[in-house]
Amino acid sequence: MEMTVSEKDFWMERRIEIPVLEEKDIFLRWMDEGDTDDIIRWRNSKFVYRNFIYQSPFTRQGHEKWMREMIGTGKAVQFMIIRKDTGSPIGSVYLRDIDQTHHKAEYGVFIGEKAALGKGFGTQAAKLMICYAFDTLGLHKLMLRVLADNLPAIKSYEKAGFIREAYLKDEVYLEETYKDVIYMAVINDEND
Repeated sequence: MEMTVSEKDFWMERRIEIPVLEEKDIFLRWMDEGDTDDIIRWRNSKFVYRNFIYQSPFTRQGHEKWMREMIGTGKAVQFMIIRKDTGSPIGSVYLRDIDQTHHKAEYGVFIGEKAALGKGFGTQAAKLMICYAFDTLGLHKLMLRVLADNLPAIKSYEKAGFIREAYLKDEVYLEETYKDVIYMAVINDEND
């Protein structure tokens, strides 16, 4: 499905507003229509979706709906994580359910290229998104949900500044078993 003129205008406005988001080894750029195939391939990779709370197959129609209803309306923002040394996209990072009334959003990230796992790219992306959320969007709090057995992700989130706020026992039913979920958050103390 082709984006409407107003949706394209929304994307262009956001590109102009965004500061350069770069860390030591990566930079973030806006996700666009051309990234759809990578996003679908990554989200349907077992090593990616097994760490998601919602593990339904990811489709082109679902992604287009996300772009139209969430990104296109400002309820979410999404970036591609790009390795500086190769210029290649390796994953994606996003803020969803952006709530300007309560100044908060939910954070999410996935590294889609297996060779890029465990190299600190996710931690760097989280730090960039925390700065973007607080400095550009003026948010007060970012939260995330993570499966309690996803220890590498929890360690990465803690390195970026997230702290554990809640432990929810048997919160989700995945792979024919109940799994625990940890809520983590980071608060913008400078915005008080």
